[in-house]
Amino acid sequence: MAGAIASRMSFSSLKRKQPKTFTVRIVTMDAEMEFSCEVKWKGKDLFDLVCRTLGLRETWFFGLQYTIKDTVAWLKMDKKVLDHDVPTEEPVTFHFLAKFYPENAEEELVQEITQHLFFLQVKKQILDEKIYCPPEASVLLASYAVQAKYGDYDPNVHKRGFLAQEELLPKRVINLYQMTPEMWEERITAWYAEHRGRARDEAEMEYLKIAQDLEMYGVNYFAIRNKKGTELLLGVDALGLHIYDPDNRLTPKISFPWNEIRNISYSDKEFTIKPLDKKIDVFKFNSSKLRVNKLILQLCIGNHDLFMRRRKADSLEVQQMKAQAREEKARKQMERQRLAREKQMREEAERTRDELERRLMQLKEEATMANEALMRSEETADLLAEKAQITEEEAKLLAQKAAEAEQEMQRIKATAIRTEEEKRLMEQKVLEAEMLALKMAEESERRAKEADQLKQDLQEARESERRAKQKLLEISSKSSYTQSVNSSTTALPTDLPSFNLISESLSFDFKDTDMKRLSMEIEKEKCLITEGS
Repeated sequence: MAGAIASRMSFSSLKRKQPKTFTVRIVTMDAEMEFSCEVKWKGKDLFDLVCRTLGLRETWFFGLQYTIKDTVAWLKMDKKVLDHDVPTEEPVTFHFLAKFYPENAEEELVQEITQHLFFLQVKKQILDEKIYCPPEASVLLASYAVQAKYGDYDPNVHKRGFLAQEELLPKRVINLYQMTPEMWEERITAWYAEHRGRARDEAEMEYLKIAQDLEMYGVNYFAIRNKKGTELLLGVDALGLHIYDPDNRLTPKISFPWNEIRNISYSDKEFTIKPLDKKIDVFKFNSSKLRVNKLILQLCIGNHDLFMRRRKADSLEVQQMKAQAREEKARKQMERQRLAREKQMREEAERTRDELERRLMQLKEEATMANEALMRSEETADLLAEKAQITEEEAKLLAQKAAEAEQEMQRIKATAIRTEEEKRLMEQKVLEAEMLALKMAEESERRAKEADQLKQDLQEARESERRAKQKLLEISSKSSYTQSVNSSTTALPTDLPSFNLISESLSFDFKDTDMKRLSMEIEKEKCLITEGS
């Protein structure tokens, strides 16, 4: 009984001693974490836990941010977590963000995790257009972001469209030009291909080196009023305080570098900036919200402390961190070189393997072709043997035909001899025929001349006949007249023939002899011409 009571008492005492906890969600730029926190924890306890979890040692740049009534606030290190105006429902959400920015990222950001968190935060601010970035610089920054994510450009891996789902450019820049996503991707890829050999941390640092030269980089803007009630903007960054027109956040109207500010005082919602140069007027401004004033004061104190810290020798912790970072960088550089050599050797080995595989495939193809050629050769040999047999048979036939041809040739030769004799005789006959034709042509020509002569003679004879007839007619007419006279006078002797009879006989004799002779000559000529033809 006593033991049971003692056990219950010990259990209740342990229960009383066990602290109450609450759940906190920490949202970084690329992850979310949840922690179980004790109620008594201060902001520094939670902040240190987050930094240890992340492996972050450059803690002075960061803070835990939360939002209350549409106003941004930062968790105070010396104040309990639950004493802040944070939401009561669990998990209580805080954003682990950079609160202060370096003047020179390459010199001040030592750890790789610090560089990576700054890279992600600045990239988001540029894409959300909280930092103005010109179009050309936006494309260049996008190419470094792609290098940091994808590594070296490989056209076989990073094919067209591999950036289609990536958010790389501010919408303002995209809407400024009439360009398709493919055209933007082509421009970004052209820059991306030139960053070969840069590791992720190097690409992110190059991104930050370009971004830190932008006018709105690292500037926290607050709406304020001056003594006259004019609406202005206050900019707080690593270099000092800047006063802007509300419509122009790029070029400040007036700036107060930290090394030229003697004092910043805050009382009754009014800030007073006192420059070191007493000739410069004191600048006073105020904000309508108390929370905003407290935030401005926090940022002024923090940035001023870091500004003064940069101008002093590094602390032992920072020196150790930089030495470790240099060693780590050298080790990574050697590791990258070793990996590059191994990659080169692997690529050479792969190329050699590919070449050997290609050669092996070529040899296999050649072996296959050789086998096919051998099979074809065997088939060809069989065909040739068959052809040889056929050829032998054909040779026998040809020999037989050759003998027959020889006999035929002897016969043809004998026939040719006879043909030569006949040809000679024919040639002789042709020659004789040609001579005969020549003689006949000459004879025909002579006969033609004779015929022409006969025609001429015939014509002359006919002309003579015509003249003779004319004369006979004349004589006949004269004779009839003489007879009439003589009848009236004396009669002629009976033995004297009359002229009319003589003329008639003359006319008859001419017709009978000459015409017959001429007809005979013409007929003879026709016969000769016919025979000659």
